[in-house]
Amino acid sequence: MLDSFIAGLPKVELHVHHVGSAAPRIVAELAARHEGRTPVPADPEAVAKYFEFRDFAHFIEIYLSVVDLIRDPEDVRILTYEVGRELARQQVRYAELTVTPYSHVSRGIPAPAFCAAIEDARVRAEAELGIVLRWCFDIPGEAGLAAAEETLAIALDQRPDGLVSFGLGGPEVGVPRPQFKPYFDKARAAGLRSVPHAGETTGPETIWDAIRELGAERIGHGISAVRDERLMDYLAENRIPLEISPTSNVCTRAVPSLADHPLPILRAAGVPLTVNSDDPPMFGTTLNEEYAVAARLLDLDEAGLGALARAAVDASFMPPADRTRVAAEIDAYVAAAR
Repeated sequence: MLDSFIAGLPKVELHVHHVGSAAPRIVAELAARHEGRTPVPADPEAVAKYFEFRDFAHFIEIYLSVVDLIRDPEDVRILTYEVGRELARQQVRYAELTVTPYSHVSRGIPAPAFCAAIEDARVRAEAELGIVLRWCFDIPGEAGLAAAEETLAIALDQRPDGLVSFGLGGPEVGVPRPQFKPYFDKARAAGLRSVPHAGETTGPETIWDAIRELGAERIGHGISAVRDERLMDYLAENRIPLEISPTSNVCTRAVPSLADHPLPILRAAGVPLTVNSDDPPMFGTTLNEEYAVAARLLDLDEAGLGALARAAVDASFMPPADRTRVAAEIDAYVAAAR
């Protein structure tokens, strides 16, 4: 019963990666185009097997091999539109995709062409699928300060219409957050919102650094906050949401199992939470499935799931009028289900 309710529930997705959302079919097609020059298999079933991760480091290795398949603007355009199509199928009305332009520009796609491709796909997806896509340009932390400099330059020089925020992804271990402060300062001064990853595979101190040094308005993952009561209180009091992706956290071994996920503890502490899919095909999940996982972990009924969907609206960077419109659609859907 809840599965059918979730399938029709209007949603907002706030933590989903651009390349990480490529379905096995699209990955296999791209691999076939570049056969002999990639370890990625050219068969969708084999791709699903390829997306089995030993740990977070192995996940990053596999993720970058898929990034390497995106070699020209048409690849970018196709990928972006297909991501929008899959989200729209799940009744997602608005999504903020985490995009890593440095990974593509460093592989030879000119920044203007890359930005034009994602914008073309964004405009087409909104016109044809009814989904609004927005971008978070994130720094691949493992690539260091040169990547931060380039990401900031692309964001500020190109400034595509869909760009709303600035982020930091990649491995957390060995990548201190404070070194990226000057880049976040400049991005924020230019009007971009701050949404770094922190506290998935490292401890609460990384989250504190993201808040104090990077001005984080939302935190990607942030699950280690559960180990610091003062931090949970701070997140609750200052209404700083965490972007939670339960299945992802299990697949990358950040938590041992869904039964061990700290989502219920974070909720009990009053921390603002949103539920997201992260890299859904790579983790064998969907946003709908993550809502079902949250329903089990938090013992939610239809009204509780509606509140979860509204929490994502509140945490989004949508203009107020759009927030009101999507929230009203969620409320109407929940009311009709009673």
